[in-house]
Amino acid sequence: MGNIVAIVGRPNVGKSTLYNRLIGERQAIIDDISGVTRDRQYGQSFWNGKTFTVVDTGGFVKNSEDVFEKAIRSQVQIAIDEASVIVFLVDVMTGITDFDEQVARMLRRTDKPVLLAVNKVDNHNRMLIANEFWSLGFEETFFLSSINGGGTGELLDAVTEHITDIERVESDLPRFAIVGQPNVGKSSFVNALIGEERNIVTDIAGTTRDAIHTRYTKFDKDFLLIDTAGIRKKNKVHEDLEFYSVMRAIKAIEEADVCFLMIDAQDGLEAQDMSIISIALKRNKGLVLLINKWDAIEKDTNTAKEYEDDLRKRIAPFNDVPILFISALEKQRIFKAIEAGLEVFENRSRKITTSTLNTALQEAIERYPPPSHKGRFAKIKYVTQLPTYYPAFAFFCNNPKYVKDSYKQYIENVWRQKFELTGTPIGIFFRKK
Repeated sequence: MGNIVAIVGRPNVGKSTLYNRLIGERQAIIDDISGVTRDRQYGQSFWNGKTFTVVDTGGFVKNSEDVFEKAIRSQVQIAIDEASVIVFLVDVMTGITDFDEQVARMLRRTDKPVLLAVNKVDNHNRMLIANEFWSLGFEETFFLSSINGGGTGELLDAVTEHITDIERVESDLPRFAIVGQPNVGKSSFVNALIGEERNIVTDIAGTTRDAIHTRYTKFDKDFLLIDTAGIRKKNKVHEDLEFYSVMRAIKAIEEADVCFLMIDAQDGLEAQDMSIISIALKRNKGLVLLINKWDAIEKDTNTAKEYEDDLRKRIAPFNDVPILFISALEKQRIFKAIEAGLEVFENRSRKITTSTLNTALQEAIERYPPPSHKGRFAKIKYVTQLPTYYPAFAFFCNNPKYVKDSYKQYIENVWRQKFELTGTPIGIFFRKK
């Protein structure tokens, strides 16, 4: 399962600032008003040779004083169920609050590693005050200043010590994950394929099962379906459902070779879908877009062609992906979707001989040589495919620095047209000969 590091704590303790430090980008919108962090709740981090996903739970609490404690408590519970490591962030300026005590009690009950991070410790005086936080009872307590980054390195070292590289369920079969927002029809799609009600309904809050791998062998097809849709939670407010579904999606993406992102035709592509696409791409997973409930759309307003063109514009530059219009309930084009997934899987596993690659390279350079950079030209000598689990190519040249992004994009487009790489991210690397 994907390694998830969840940051929990009260509003305004600096969760989004710490999140940015951990993923190394100013990704979250940092603002003094609590509750403005939107759409930037999870990102990739790489430290000590390990890759993991950081989730900022703060981004999921909608503003309202009376519900927020309840909302945060249920998120802490979800983090306890779903995350590999929990970072509990507190603020030295406000000291230990009653609410911190409540969260600490919840976290002390779990077997998961919990790291207590005391934020805003940026001078000697605060360092002395910070010592009171040892009383919360966490063996791994860190003092940091996430604004200027002091102490985050030690925290990351400790995080990575608790992260094991994931052993995947070994199998040569393609693995497909169906991801998307709550209520887009993921379960109906799984049921339409497998032909039986797969949803296990549990009434106990907090019961989770990890993704189920279902082997599908009908109609001469053979693949594993990673099903995270078979989970129902009662008495959960919508924003927690969103938080929960994101945690699920990240885990499913990690396990999969190809992700089917399901979108509700009426809602269109939303911010959370874009985040899911970007996680899938950063992980070099294949992608197929399924537009569900297409049968419910007023056709005169919106033809499939226009809808598809608009989608491709929005997901550019990576828009060489299959887009299918389906109805999971009516079982329309369900098998077309699976065929598209199997094609993407093949494209992602494609191996191309070095001689074929170099012929294509010569043609590409003749048609459009690399532009000059400050009067100098990059000479690309030869290309070879790298032994990675997705198509990646090393282009050897006299000076990689002279190769601009636009030329890289040109080469990628040529490669896509020539070698049938639809639906799969590809790596283009320029190396010094």
